[in-house]
Amino acid sequence: MYHKEETYNSDTMAFIASQMKAIIAGLGEDPQREGLQKTPMRSARALQFLTQGYQQDAHHIMRSALFSESYSEMVVVKDIELYSLCEHHLLPFFGKAHVAYIPNGKVVGLSKIPRVVDVFSRRLQVQERLTHQILDAINDTIQPLGVAVVIEARHFCMMMRGVQKQNSSTTTSAFCGEFEKLQTRNEFIQLISKSMSP
Repeated sequence: MYHKEETYNSDTMAFIASQMKAIIAGLGEDPQREGLQKTPMRSARALQFLTQGYQQDAHHIMRSALFSESYSEMVVVKDIELYSLCEHHLLPFFGKAHVAYIPNGKVVGLSKIPRVVDVFSRRLQVQERLTHQILDAINDTIQPLGVAVVIEARHFCMMMRGVQKQNSSTTTSAFCGEFEKLQTRNEFIQLISKSMSP
């Protein structure tokens, strides 16, 4: 049985906090200033939470709610909120994922699909790899007739620095099995199109 829980490693927290204190000082701030005294530990806790996917197993999560079922039509879970950290600048990117699969004798509990998205998004990431990790985990565990994943996200590394384009978004997609067929893929795109950004 899978149980979601937040755990914090005290040694890791202490290490990150000490490094964060040095970073704050390196930026020219006083880490002993009243408003910053607890910031190193707060940021250590936040970073552990934002990267908790390293301690989670997507396959185990799905296997905990895998059921035999004769249903063989497309299953779509759309508008799954995701938050991640760009591994290049450690700045957030956020958006939504749309995931579909076509069962092949097995279905998975619907809540497990968003949990799989969380497992991989709560790591240092690039959107392209994230898209394929979600697809591969579902495909390997459920062994469906096909899987489709589309992610739309906004990246702070583009919005706050660099090109500073606040209205830009990035869409990535990955398809396997039946979704490699144009008709099936188009059906999926049509089902999620009302959720897609203009």
